[in-house]
Amino acid sequence: MAETLISPGVLSRENDQSQITSQPVQAGAAIVGPTVKGRKNIPTLVTSYSEYAAVFGTTFDSGSNQYTFLTSISAYNYFKNGGDSLLVTRVASGSFSSATSTNISGSGTTTTAFTLETLGEGEILNCSLSESSGGALISGSADNFRWEIANPSTSSGTFSLIIRRGNDKTKTKSVLETFNNVSLDPKSSNYIARIVGDQKVNLMGSGTNLYLQTTGSYPNASRFVRVSAVNAPTPDFFDNAGIAKDEYTSSIPVAASGTFTGAEGSIVTGTGKYYNNISNTDTQGLLAGDYTDAFNLLANKDEFQYSIISAPGLYHSDYSTALNTLITTVENRGDAIIVIDLEAYASTKTAAVSTASGIDSSYAAAYWPWLQVKDPDTGQNVWVPASTLIPGMYASSDKKSEPWFAPAGMNRGRLTNIVQAERKLSNSDRDDLYAGKVNPIGTFPGKGVVVFGNKTLQSQASALDRVNVRRLLIELKGWISQVANNLVFEQNTAATRNTFLSQVNPYLESIQQRQGLYAFKVVMDDTNNTPDVIDRNELKGAIYIQPAKTAEFIYLDFNILPTGAEFPV
Repeated sequence: MAETLISPGVLSRENDQSQITSQPVQAGAAIVGPTVKGRKNIPTLVTSYSEYAAVFGTTFDSGSNQYTFLTSISAYNYFKNGGDSLLVTRVASGSFSSATSTNISGSGTTTTAFTLETLGEGEILNCSLSESSGGALISGSADNFRWEIANPSTSSGTFSLIIRRGNDKTKTKSVLETFNNVSLDPKSSNYIARIVGDQKVNLMGSGTNLYLQTTGSYPNASRFVRVSAVNAPTPDFFDNAGIAKDEYTSSIPVAASGTFTGAEGSIVTGTGKYYNNISNTDTQGLLAGDYTDAFNLLANKDEFQYSIISAPGLYHSDYSTALNTLITTVENRGDAIIVIDLEAYASTKTAAVSTASGIDSSYAAAYWPWLQVKDPDTGQNVWVPASTLIPGMYASSDKKSEPWFAPAGMNRGRLTNIVQAERKLSNSDRDDLYAGKVNPIGTFPGKGVVVFGNKTLQSQASALDRVNVRRLLIELKGWISQVANNLVFEQNTAATRNTFLSQVNPYLESIQQRQGLYAFKVVMDDTNNTPDVIDRNELKGAIYIQPAKTAEFIYLDFNILPTGAEFPV
């Protein structure tokens, strides 16, 4: 269609300005704590509780009792309340290593055809080859694995690799993963390392200079194992006539099954104090120092994204150094809020307020008291600190409304799966806690257990002393920063500035329409991008916002008038 007029006439043109602004990349929650299995100090993203259970495990035995780590209870609650993604970082005490497959041999040779290694670490992954008459492994469990080779073909050079759960039986197999028609030919598209994956992530560096280094060539498609070595490769398995070469056919593994052994690292250390027995010297078998590397690693904003973070099992009065490190990490990132606990179980309201008074950050929020829940995996009623459940409550609130709505009150602050709160707070108790920057968790007849506070731990009175405003800013900064990232190294011209404004203004308008803002203004023009600014290769923008406030204090005046009196207009 012509876009200009050459002879007299009327030209009708369309300018499509109805494009829907894309939403920001959504960052979920992050939990740091001990797990039954998984990779130590390697943040791993899971998107469901079933995936969490498969990767990190659930219950474990210590002495004659069965326990669940707070990390697992928190993950269950988070997904149950609508959470979409969870970044889990396992912490543990001592050295941990992976388990290696028992001999996977080829036909007619004693050479190991290839070797597998578990992605998870810890001796819980070890399993002996001893079987019962029914084909069950004597030491098999839901937390370790069996490998099986099926359908080997020396004519085609292929076979199937099956990963089974360690506590299954030969006649009733519990198959976790199957990789069909894989080969040992590194030149083929179905090369086993390419199909299963062979990458390993290692924690490198020390102190605050930590990073992850990946070795291997192919991303891990398996959730449980990787190919650590191919000892008998079969390059160019077929000759020019399409017939398998004799020197390679013996490399094809025979049909067999085996286990994994050689892993090191125990999750049961010391006395192991759990739930309400956590103390200043033992938190789920760990010490504060066991968390240091995980906290330092999660400071990497470019690699790890999350909007909420918690470390259930650490409380500030006895673990202040570790939690202050995490608070500083979150403040430096500027894109997340940390939910922290203040005191151990059976502490007092006065102690909680006193501990909160020593923390000053709008990127942290505290809740009290402890809560009793039914452990979804053991069925026991156990006591957990509030940070175990608050991320799930945030997720539930976000599903019902938006991140800039207060995750509190009867509509969005109800806690599910609660047996009881450690203490039923009176109105006076709630007043004392809220005045001390602690969000009270109240018990209301007919309503259950409800979070009845919306404060951050910022001491100065400002808009940022409220959780919903802090989360609004996290949301805005995250999205607008993504827009700005696309402009780095672009020409510093009016066209570039208009590109920024054309995306940010509609987005802020949508936030305003969804009750996040009263008003806003974005300035990126010649007034703040003067010639000297441009000569320094800088592009400046100023964003002014008026965050919407919550109605926390509602006053209702009942005026009793005499008969016949007129009502005020």
